[in-house]
Amino acid sequence: MKIAMTGASGNMGREALKQTLELNEVEFVRVLLTDKKKNDKLSKQLIKTYGDRIQIVRGTIADARNCDRLVNGVDYVLHMAAVIPPASDADPKASEECNYIGAMTLVDAIKRCEPQPKYIHISTMALYGNRNYKHLFGRVGDPLIVSPFDRYAMHKLKGERYALEAGLNCFAVLRQTAMVHYNMMADNIKDGLMFHTVLNAPLEWVTARDSGYLIKRIFERDAKGEIPGFWKKIYNIAAGRKGMDTGYDTFKDGFGIIGGSPEKFFKPDWFATRNFHGLWFADGNELNDLFDYQRDGITEYWHEIGKQHKLYSLGRLVPAKLIYLGLFKKLLYHNNSSYEWLVSGDKARTTASFGKNIDIPKDWKDVKLISKGDFGDYDDLRDVNKLKRSDLLDHGYDDEKSIEDWNMEDYKSAAAFRGGEVVSTKDNGPYEKIVWRCADGHEFEATPFTVLKGGHWCPKCCQPTPWDFDRQAKKNPFIAQVWYDSHDKDENLRYDYDKDGKAIMTEIEENN
Repeated sequence: MKIAMTGASGNMGREALKQTLELNEVEFVRVLLTDKKKNDKLSKQLIKTYGDRIQIVRGTIADARNCDRLVNGVDYVLHMAAVIPPASDADPKASEECNYIGAMTLVDAIKRCEPQPKYIHISTMALYGNRNYKHLFGRVGDPLIVSPFDRYAMHKLKGERYALEAGLNCFAVLRQTAMVHYNMMADNIKDGLMFHTVLNAPLEWVTARDSGYLIKRIFERDAKGEIPGFWKKIYNIAAGRKGMDTGYDTFKDGFGIIGGSPEKFFKPDWFATRNFHGLWFADGNELNDLFDYQRDGITEYWHEIGKQHKLYSLGRLVPAKLIYLGLFKKLLYHNNSSYEWLVSGDKARTTASFGKNIDIPKDWKDVKLISKGDFGDYDDLRDVNKLKRSDLLDHGYDDEKSIEDWNMEDYKSAAAFRGGEVVSTKDNGPYEKIVWRCADGHEFEATPFTVLKGGHWCPKCCQPTPWDFDRQAKKNPFIAQVWYDSHDKDENLRYDYDKDGKAIMTEIEENN
C-alpha cells in the first residue's frame, strides 16, 4: 500500500501518519511539507524514525508540480492540509492558497494519474455555520451556511465542492468536527479567537488521536476489501456522546486544568452570541459503525492535557486577577476579538457576531446555559436516541431513500425547497452533472449528489463573498429553517470585505 498525505505536520496529520505507519501493509507514506524552516527539523526526524518508509516532497500544495510529485504512483491520497483560524483570519491569502486553490490543484493532479488513486478529502463542520438550542443536531445534507467573515470555512467550502464535482473515480469526504489535541491550550491563548465562541454553541469534540486512528482504520479495512460501501459519500467525523459539549463546557473543562472556570476568568458579555460554528451529529454513528474509532472522552482528554503540561498546574497558585491581566486582557482587546469589535465600534463584525439589538447579560447569574439545564435536561438533549424527525432539518426530499434510488422527482423536490428548479430534463444519475436554476435565476451545473447529499447549492449565491443569507433566506426555505434560529426575519444585511480587506456591512432593499 502506497499512500500520499498532505497536512502531516498538523495535529491530525501527525497522528494519522504515525498510526498509518503502524500497518505492515503500508510500503511507504509520501508527505508534502512546506519549505518553512520548522519542517527542516521535522523532515530529519521522520527520516530517522521511518527510514525508506517515509518519502518527503517539499513545497506548497498550490504548485501543480509538487502535487504531481506527491500523488504519482500511489494507491491513496489523504488531504488534511489546512490553514485554520486564527492563521486564516490573519493571512487570508494563505487560507485561499491552501484551503481552496491547493485542494483544486491536488484534485487535478489526481485526475492526471493513471490509474487514479483513491482520494480522502478532509473537510470541516465549519461549513454548517452557526447552531443554537433550536437545532442542536445536524447531519450530512444540511444546508451549508458559512458564517459571515469566516474565510477559512469559505475557502474550505469551495475546496470541498471542487472535489465533489471533479468526477473522481473513487473519493470520500470527511467533515472534521471540533478537534482537541495536546497543544490546545497553547494554540488558543495567542489571539482573540476564543471570544468568537458562543457559550451555548453545541460542540462535538473528537481527539487528534481518535482522528488518526480513524484514518488508520480506513486504510486497514479497505486493503482487506471490507468497506465497499464507504466510497463516494460524505461523512461527519464525530465523537459520540462522550465528546458532546457546549462552548461554556469547553471553557469550564479547559481552564479547569489551571484551576479556573468561565466565571472566574471571564464575563459573559465578552463572548459572541452568534456567527460561530458547531453542532452535535445525528449521523455520527455512520463512520463509527464502519471503523469503531470513537474511544476518547473529552473530559478525560483534558486531564491528559494537564498531565502533559505540568506547568499549567501552577495556574492554581496564581490569583485569577493576575491571570486575567497577564493573559486574557491582551486577548480580549486583540484585533481578532469579538469583544474588541464591540467596544471599538466595528459595526459590521459586531452585528454579525451579536445581532442588531445587543442585549447580553453582564452577570453570570443572568445567563441561560444549555449545560446547566436552562433549555431542558442536558443529558436528554445530548441523547441522539431521543431525537425525533422534527428535531432535524428538512432536506426537501425523501432523504431516507438510498442514493441509488434517487430520481428526477427527488431532484425537483429538493430544488423547489431551495427556491429553485431543475432545468435539465434527463436524469443522468446521482454522480453526473445536471443543470439547476436558483431563485435568483442563476443557472449552474452540479451533480445531484453534491446538492442533495452535500448540501451545496448555487455557487454564485452560496459561495460567499458576499454573505447574503438574509436576502436568500426569504426565497430559500432550505436555508431559512436554520438561518432564522439566530437571525431576525427583518434583518436585511449583506456582509463582505472591501478591497482593502476591511469588514463591511450593507443594508439591502427587501425586494432586492
